[in-house]
Amino acid sequence: QVQLVESGGGLVQPGGSLRLSCAASGSIFRFYAMAWYRQAPGKQRELVARISSGLITNYADSVKGRFTISRDNAKNTVYLQMNSLKPEDTAIYYCNGGSAGIYWGQGTQVTVSS
Repeated sequence: QVQLVESGGGLVQPGGSLRLSCAASGSIFRFYAMAWYRQAPGKQRELVARISSGLITNYADSVKGRFTISRDNAKNTVYLQMNSLKPEDTAIYYCNGGSAGIYWGQGTQVTVSS
């Protein structure tokens, strides 16, 4: 069983930065695409960024140029660097991965507010 554990969320002022981490258990991590999703109150969960096993990345239009997804297969960890944060980035951020994206983390709260 693969477990995904997120960390790095918190409260930040508009324009600030945060880096989220997602640590995955299991040696199969490097074979799968990993992704970050987010869900704001009253809204559906949406894809924020995705990175394939071959390091190809995709981003939601709303975060392009501000967020960067990366992975360290030696550490079984995927990261989301978030810069120039806006209040509308406030959400619970979830790590996702595994075959057909079947594994989810518990989520980490990101709040952007002055």
